[in-house]
Amino acid sequence: MTNQSGDVVIVGFDAAWTDHPKKPGAICSVRFQGGRCTAFHPPRLVSFGEGLAFIEEVEVKGVPVLVALDQPTVVPNATGSRPVDKIAATLVSWIGGGVQPANRSKLGMFDDEAPVWQFLEALGAIQHPEEARTASSGRYLIEVFPALALTGLDSSFFGRLAGPRYNPERRKTFQQDHWRRVLVAVSAEARRLGCEAVADWLPVLDVEPVRKPHQDLTDAVICLLIGIRWRLEPRESSIVIGCTDRGYMVAPVTPPIYDRLSAAALLRGVPIDQPTPSNLGSPA
Repeated sequence: MTNQSGDVVIVGFDAAWTDHPKKPGAICSVRFQGGRCTAFHPPRLVSFGEGLAFIEEVEVKGVPVLVALDQPTVVPNATGSRPVDKIAATLVSWIGGGVQPANRSKLGMFDDEAPVWQFLEALGAIQHPEEARTASSGRYLIEVFPALALTGLDSSFFGRLAGPRYNPERRKTFQQDHWRRVLVAVSAEARRLGCEAVADWLPVLDVEPVRKPHQDLTDAVICLLIGIRWRLEPRESSIVIGCTDRGYMVAPVTPPIYDRLSAAALLRGVPIDQPTPSNLGSPA
């Protein structure tokens, strides 16, 4: 693993888009020092406000913080889908999943008063993926998507209708063996990245019946692993789809994934794996 900076705090946040009090998101973090994982705060269920408090709790003075957030963070379009959503959908739909389109007409999610904008303003993080890889201080944030990322963590999920059916709210399609395969893949990635404490914690989620909070806790860990890979691993192990002007995602990548996404991006004129503007702060 190539460590871009010896000391960093990385946060994985699977946010609850509407911030419903009975349907919280989940958050967790690790700290790396000298290429070693020296602290792990296991996933907990949180609101946006509690997520912000968590980040303030785990951050260390003078140490950069990278938040990997599972929620659209740049949504300039009034209707329809963002270009990045369309590109992600070419892969996620192919493996049997779906991508929820993000636009400003979705009240409670992306309208001007939506919780995410208040969270981002309070967080004050910079959205510049490339800069986040080497920054020596400050708060940074990247948008991530666990369902897309899983294809980069386990090649068996990359194939037509081969994606895991691990959402317990979709009882007609949920499969317990898929749930366990996700946990195995996430655990293996955690160990590969040197996060033994994360891998050792994951068996607490091997339960029956699986409930939505279990998935949220798992997705928070996936967000975390995306952030670790982005910050600490060679650049070619991840991809940036889209741009910070119109919407983007950071995801793990393999050659077959890159080929599929880049072909879709070329057809639609969407930038992929390109440097992003440096002037973006929190969306208004």
